[in-house]
Amino acid sequence: IIYARELGYQIKLLAIAQKEGFELELRVHPTLIPQGHLLAQVRGINNAIYVSADLVGDLLFFGPGAGKVAAASAVVSDLQDAVLDLQSGLFRRKFTAIEDKSIKRLRSIDQTYCRYYIRFMVIDKPGVLAAISGVLAKFDISIASVTQKERKRSKAVPIVMIIHEVKEKNLRQALIKIESLKVIKESPVAIRIEQI
Repeated sequence: IIYARELGYQIKLLAIAQKEGFELELRVHPTLIPQGHLLAQVRGINNAIYVSADLVGDLLFFGPGAGKVAAASAVVSDLQDAVLDLQSGLFRRKFTAIEDKSIKRLRSIDQTYCRYYIRFMVIDKPGVLAAISGVLAKFDISIASVTQKERKRSKAVPIVMIIHEVKEKNLRQALIKIESLKVIKESPVAIRIEQI
């Protein structure tokens, strides 16, 4: 988290939905977003929904969504709906998903493209960066930036990389190969970056 902040990012848990051609991409994961973005300012019990649409542009909906009061309110509302459904014999609630006939399938996470923050804990010796970048190159992965911190007491040092947009499947395969290198001391940490 410290390195991400130094690079100008805030970590947030995001649920992302976007339409790409005939596919719908749905994913939920920790994500790095620029510190200056409005979503980076959402804290505490608050949640937000950020929408980017052709006709209306960018919209942000913000309010309580976690914590005792917000959770209790949602539970009471659901119970109220269930009681009304039982009393009336009808299923009153409507799903809010919009039917879009142009969507033919869900996109596999392996086929998504993202930028990435990656942290490697490595032995501090010559050739380590070359070994890592060599594996990345084999999987057609381009490095945007690299930072290596000086060694302190331990023998392992962090190498932090920002990776240009890459196919998820390629990155996962590369990380498996990199983790098997003898110079790697811990499993690499990879976090997606959203440029919103």
